[in-house]
Amino acid sequence: MSNSLFGIAGVQMQVSAFASNVEQMGNYMRYIRMRYPWVKMVMFSELAPLGPKHSTAEVFPSQTEIQLTELARETGLWLISGSMFERVEGADESSKVYNTLSVINPEGYIVTRYRKLFPFRPYEKNIEAGTEFCVFDVPDVGRFGVSICYDMWFPETTRTLVAMGAEVILHPTMTDTIDRDIELAIARASAAQNQVYFIDINGVGDGGVGKSIVVDPSGYVLHQSESSAEIIPIEVDLERVRRERRRGLRTLGQPLKSFRDRDCNFTVYQKENPEFSYLDSLGPLTKPE
Repeated sequence: MSNSLFGIAGVQMQVSAFASNVEQMGNYMRYIRMRYPWVKMVMFSELAPLGPKHSTAEVFPSQTEIQLTELARETGLWLISGSMFERVEGADESSKVYNTLSVINPEGYIVTRYRKLFPFRPYEKNIEAGTEFCVFDVPDVGRFGVSICYDMWFPETTRTLVAMGAEVILHPTMTDTIDRDIELAIARASAAQNQVYFIDINGVGDGGVGKSIVVDPSGYVLHQSESSAEIIPIEVDLERVRRERRRGLRTLGQPLKSFRDRDCNFTVYQKENPEFSYLDSLGPLTKPE
């Protein structure tokens, strides 16, 4: 028998750039297991385990990733680890670094990994972009999609995950800049446009400015944090997602059906289409001088 209710705790955690944060993550998970027994999944912010320094990059499976699987197994919780820098060694002794998130189930197995599609260029230097979207199923509950930080600025990412069946978007973030207010607006718009729960968890300290947000499929803000460490336990209702997608957002617009039944063809997605040469006039993707 399926259960449409599912407890998720986002952790807006103090992140250090100079030491491992895994032990702190474990303590949060143990506390959540004790304090909120109805929570089945814990989610951390982008780069929470080892911080934002590129020098922490590890070849997967790594010792840190193994530590995280052990925490999931110990606590019996689904673990959305935030992300870490993943080093991939090439045959010619070169290497590439990705910003990679591991999805770990309560038995401690890695269900899938996701590489961030849009590194924050030009500021996030020397990080390769992933090419594959990521959804996974929680048995007898529903389908979840994953994206990371700057991915949200490109609405096609959320739209694609939802078209693949995602009913909840898990979106770890590491935003330490003055544009966090814009991301809060994007999170709410993403939830409403796609009739999906959008859970955006930021870090604090070296991990961001906080202000995590959880939005429901009607576009209502269920919770918005301030700028201190915080646990955000939320119960999502997947049947509500399904009902709103059938009947319309607040029993009004039905954007997913309208997108499906569209008459137009979005030729803007054809690379090097001469109709959109204006984009080439903007110059290279570099930091402003």
